[in-house]
Amino acid sequence: MRDNRPPYWRQRRVVEAFGSGRSGGADGPPLITAARRPPRPPRRFTAHLGFEADGSEQARDLAVAYAEALSLLRPELVLGAAALSPADAWHRAERLFCGAPGPDGERCADVAGHPGFHHAAGPGGLGWGEGDG
Repeated sequence: MRDNRPPYWRQRRVVEAFGSGRSGGADGPPLITAARRPPRPPRRFTAHLGFEADGSEQARDLAVAYAEALSLLRPELVLGAAALSPADAWHRAERLFCGAPGPDGERCADVAGHPGFHHAAGPGGLGWGEGDG
């Protein structure tokens, strides 16, 4: 590459050299147009909340309570993706909720490792599974 100018300046110079101009004008449409990229799909992000607890059981209970409370305030939050890890070891994250897939496409909203049926979110959520396992 001989010059360090951005490529759109070079394209503009080429278009003007062919006589079509930037707006098309009387000579017709421009020969070179800007690239059209499709819009980026929405990406997922994670919020890490720090809190203190006496032990891992109390930390799990607090984390479940925080996740459920946040999901009531902001319904777009994904409960099934909530995880708990020590503050200095994010690579040891453990899921907080079951997330088992149901027959109608919903996910189990109970805590991970729960006994019995799986239940969809909400007060009248559908139940499925093996029962009192």
